[in-house]
Amino acid sequence: MKPVIALVGRPNVGKSTLFNRMTRTRDALVADFPGLTRDRQYGDCKIEDYDCLVVDTGGLSGEDDTLDQEMANQTRLAIEEATVVVFMVDGREGCTPVDAEIANGLRKLECTVVLTVNKVDGIGDEQARLDFYQLGLGEPVSIAAAHNRGVHSLLEEVAERLPGIFEPEPAPVERDIRIAFIGRPNVGKSTLINRLVGDERVIAFDRPGTTRDAITVPFTRGDRDYSLIDTAGVRRRGKVNETVEKFSVIKTLQAIENCNVCVYLMDADASVTDQDLHLIGFILEKGRALVVAVNKWDAIDSEQREDVKADLERRVEFLKFTRIHFISALKGSGVGDLFKSINRAYASAFEDLSTPRLTRMLEYAVEQHQPPLVNGRRIKLRYAHQGGMNPPVIVIHGNQTSKVPGAYQRYLSNFFQKELKLFGTPLRLEFRQGTNPFADRKPKRDSGKSGRDGGRPGREHHRH
Repeated sequence: MKPVIALVGRPNVGKSTLFNRMTRTRDALVADFPGLTRDRQYGDCKIEDYDCLVVDTGGLSGEDDTLDQEMANQTRLAIEEATVVVFMVDGREGCTPVDAEIANGLRKLECTVVLTVNKVDGIGDEQARLDFYQLGLGEPVSIAAAHNRGVHSLLEEVAERLPGIFEPEPAPVERDIRIAFIGRPNVGKSTLINRLVGDERVIAFDRPGTTRDAITVPFTRGDRDYSLIDTAGVRRRGKVNETVEKFSVIKTLQAIENCNVCVYLMDADASVTDQDLHLIGFILEKGRALVVAVNKWDAIDSEQREDVKADLERRVEFLKFTRIHFISALKGSGVGDLFKSINRAYASAFEDLSTPRLTRMLEYAVEQHQPPLVNGRRIKLRYAHQGGMNPPVIVIHGNQTSKVPGAYQRYLSNFFQKELKLFGTPLRLEFRQGTNPFADRKPKRDSGKSGRDGGRPGREHHRH
């Protein structure tokens, strides 16, 4: 087990900035708005010889609000998981009543705490720390996370509090399957993840836009490791007004690029929208494997169900290569089958394809349907090999490959998709022109003995 470092404190004290410094990423959303981080955000970090898991949590404001209470629950769960809690306060604002409340709560939970005074730049370390001794949590550590000042000293303090039982973890032999849950706002992505892991890992709240960041939840099922990525719902560009929501859209699109499999979630009670089609198109354009789930299936009648199925089949041609799951994330019906499709789509996206096998398939495809003539010459496709994974890339070599028409490319793509029995993953074809060994040679001068047809010497000779 890796040691777990939880970052807790009021909103806007710099937890996400410190998270990014510790993980050397930009995975946590950072902007000058209180309350940006609402869920637990996990990342890997190295502290001396320890491989650690650092957890960024939502800010605790102490306000009596339903959503704020959900955030408080998430933070409490993170503290319970933690080996060391880094309690962050704002040196510029001084010690507030909410800081005192959080300190009392940490004492009751008997946590190992490192009190960290952030934003000390411009006011001096000693002066910034002075106000926080009253919290009774020992010697405060002063940092300026935004400028990476004092962060190394903080990590040394954290390392001193880590028990000696932990050993650096060996690199995993097989990487985890990264699954991004994508869809428009309020379709049930967070509810589905909570159902899959059997824990309230992300906030599920009946208000569009509750999830603003892309939250990664580690999860093990059977002998496979997964990372479940809950993303912000993406609305049409014209409706994305808040600066924070624009950040969230970027994080969602980045999650698509960084995952292995996308689970696209739709609301059964709403028709397939252009936004759904744009997002599915973006997923396929990025070459990510795709599984589709229609949520809230229990809320519509049989006639509506038939309409939804027909609409999907009519508007999304690629869905014939994957499976559509009809589920209820809230009640759990149909959810268990999702992992069968996810594992199958992942296997297809990373399948190892041999050159002889692909070349035989290419020969058969050409035999069944010849490429067209271009300027009176037949396009010749000679052999194929694999050029990449996630998505699978097939590289086809031959002559005049730059002139292969789009219709014939689609024919080959569909042919390979069916013959290879690829499930849930798009396929990329690349065409490469064979080099002409005589291209650099200078043409011979006409000796005047070329025969009557002037530029085709020896034509009569080849008849015998």
